[in-house]
Amino acid sequence: MSTTQLFGIHAVQAALEYSPQKIKQAWVDQQRQDARLKQVSDDLFALGIRPEKTERKKLDRMADGKNHQGIVVAVELPAMHSEDQLKQAVEALAEPAFYLVLDQVQDPHNLGACLRTADAVGAHGIILTKDNAAGITPTVCKVASGAAETVPVYQVTNLARVLRWLKEQNIWIMGAAGEAEQTIYDMKLDMPLALVMGTEGTGMRHLTRQHCDFLVKIPMAGQVESLNVSVAAGVMLYEVFRQKHAG
Repeated sequence: MSTTQLFGIHAVQAALEYSPQKIKQAWVDQQRQDARLKQVSDDLFALGIRPEKTERKKLDRMADGKNHQGIVVAVELPAMHSEDQLKQAVEALAEPAFYLVLDQVQDPHNLGACLRTADAVGAHGIILTKDNAAGITPTVCKVASGAAETVPVYQVTNLARVLRWLKEQNIWIMGAAGEAEQTIYDMKLDMPLALVMGTEGTGMRHLTRQHCDFLVKIPMAGQVESLNVSVAAGVMLYEVFRQKHAG
């Protein structure tokens, strides 16, 4: 576990709802008296945490100038793992690798849902980009329903480099793309595999796509053009799971 600072009423409410026992300290704006902030402060008091009344300038520094809405808390969250730790984990595997790679997925609800599905299918971890991507937050933990503690999350600075290294370890890189010719159901997927999903709006970046061994899509019978990224990841992860356990 690592300790991080959260700020803003919504983020603190999520922490209170999902993991109140992990909140260690709190600071509130000594000049604000609004009802929402008072309610959050009362909830912290009920946990035995006495928010420290603080000058707004200090809160501004703690929140790195972002909108903190008068409250900052220190909370324990599952630790993010490094690229070196990913390499150690892959090299230590005694079974075919099974990873989900999220290329700049920013919505914490999508990351939480992906974690929950990754846990259900027995994936060995989720690989995230460091920039322009969601990290582990109370909202992610809440949506993941415990999977943030069971599925390792690896944060990497250079995804293309990591994909090249995974290929060197004989792990196939499968990218999800709506324009792919083959569907997920056309492929034999019982080999070491990393599934790459792109961001909610534009999909995988061009360089990420170049490092995929093959692309697949989910067949669509309706009028919408694409699925939510966590729903699409769920469909694909479960097809891999089905094939791995067939018979």
